[in-house]
This record gives sequence, structure tokens and C-alpha cells, in this order.
Amino acid sequence: MKKPILSILLMQQFIAFLTQLRVHFYLRNIPPLLPFLLVLVLVGCEASNDSSIEELKSKLEERVTQVDGTIAVALKVLEGGKETLFIHEREVFHAASTMKTPVMMEIYRQAEQGKFSLSDSIPVVNEFSSIVDGSPFSMDLDVDSQEGLYHMIGQKETIYELMYQMIIKSSNLATNILIDLIGASNVNEFMREIGANDIQVLRGVEDLKAFEAGLNNTTTALDMMLIMEAIATGKAVNQEASLQMMDILYDQYYKDLIPKKLPEEVKVAHKTGSITGVQHDAAILELPDGKRYVLVILSKELKDVEEGKEAIADISRQIYQYISEL
Repeated sequence: MKKPILSILLMQQFIAFLTQLRVHFYLRNIPPLLPFLLVLVLVGCEASNDSSIEELKSKLEERVTQVDGTIAVALKVLEGGKETLFIHEREVFHAASTMKTPVMMEIYRQAEQGKFSLSDSIPVVNEFSSIVDGSPFSMDLDVDSQEGLYHMIGQKETIYELMYQMIIKSSNLATNILIDLIGASNVNEFMREIGANDIQVLRGVEDLKAFEAGLNNTTTALDMMLIMEAIATGKAVNQEASLQMMDILYDQYYKDLIPKKLPEEVKVAHKTGSITGVQHDAAILELPDGKRYVLVILSKELKDVEEGKEAIADISRQIYQYISEL
């Protein structure tokens, strides 16, 4: 799909070529309406671009309406025209495990500030304090996705390894240990600095008293897009830290949402999240030809979880097809 600016440059080069060949006669005798017609062609090309993204949005909205629940989409192409597409992008969702990506970002920021090294070892504990009243609570092994870490309670593990397990296997135990280390309020502060103004990281996970009090971690598709974009563009702490975060996100274990219906050669760095009625995925994708884009799909109130997951995979596939043809 040709961009207007490209067409203008090609036209300028063509006229310059004619000039070099000393065909001024033909240039002087161009019909007066020809420049006007060229402008119409270029404007039509721009309109075609707008129409295509609007057509895609219409298709995605139709797919979203087929799901019994709420789905939000935020898309940004990182190169070229940097197109965007939004559906319910400011709708507030329970963040589920997507909040673990901002936690990782804050860990890298504090490491860069010299507060600790990622290779430092810290105790693996299973006792935490509720943000409601400071009362203690422990994690339930049966609901954690990385139960292997429980065998290390009472021992030590590196900050990096805890962070790695928090992302790739979504370990709740690792998450709580790390949030105690860095402070949830610092995560929020960092998110505001990068322009993610609505996400709220209030606490770790399984704080039942906080849950009953409505004190939950929340986000929007727009904020998650901004967060993933910061990593993708090397602006999350610094270039080196962003690249390291990308490497961790590439190792994501759960691949049944955004990557599910994509060709294997598409590289996907992403973080999923799920609780009852909720399925999220926030991703940075790179196509074999080098095109990159950020895609966030959030969902809530899903009556049929498998139906919701299928819709997320379908939406991702449609967006991939559109991006690949740009």
C-alpha cells in the first residue's frame, strides 16, 4: 500500500529525470488540469489507507460483538505510518497477571538506580501483609502457576530468576516477593512517567482482604499498549534493559491467545493474564519482513472462556493479515 509522501517523492524524481533529459517541451505543455488530477490520486491513496484501517476496525468490532462479554483492543504499528486502532481502549479491566510486566520494568529501573543487582539473591518466603490492615497471608500452592518455586521456600533465589518465573510462568509467589522488594507505589509512579495514567498496581496477588474491599490491580488496553510500546522502542529504563525485557517476554510459556493462529515465524514477546471470566494478552510482534506492532487484547465477563479465547486469537489473526499487507 503506497503512502502519499512516497508518491510525491517519486513524482519529484520523475520530473527531475525529465529535466535532465532536456524534455522541457513536454513539461511546459502538461495540461493545466494534470497537477490537479495528480493531487486527487494522492488524496485518494491516503483515503484508501484510512478506509483500510476503518474496514479492519469494522471487522474486529463485528467479531467482538459475537462474544458474550467485553473485549478491548489497542493496536499500534511501530514503523511507517504508525497506524493505530482502538476498541474500548479506555475501558477498565482487572489487570490479572498483565500487571507483572510493569513490575518487571520497575525492577529494571531500580537495578539501574543501583538499589540492587539482578544477580543478588533474596529469601523465598510465603508470608505477606495485606494492604488493608497489614495482617499476614500466605499463597495457596494449588492456584499458583509455578509451584516449583515453593520447594525453595526458606532458601534464596536471584532477583532475576524470580522475575523470569513471574513473567514466563506467571508465578504469583515470585510476584509478591518482588513487589515487597520494590514497592507497588513505585510501579505506579513509573507507569505515570511513561504516560500510562490509568493503570493501578496496588498490590500483589491473593490478598483476599484487599480483593473483598475492591482494592484490585486494574488497567486499560491503551495503557498496556503504551507500556509494551515503551519496551519495544527501548524507552523502558534504557535500550539495554528494554532488550533484556524483550528476551524474557519472548519466552512466555502460554501461547493460546495472540500467537495461537499466527505463523511460527512471527516473533511474539508477550504477557498473558487470566482470572475468572478474564483473558488478557499484551504483545510486541515482529514479522519476518521486519514490520513490528504492539497489540493488546483484554477481556472480561466472559460467559464462555473458550469462546473468548477463540475470539482473541481470531482478532490477532485478522490484524496480522492486515499488517503483513502494508
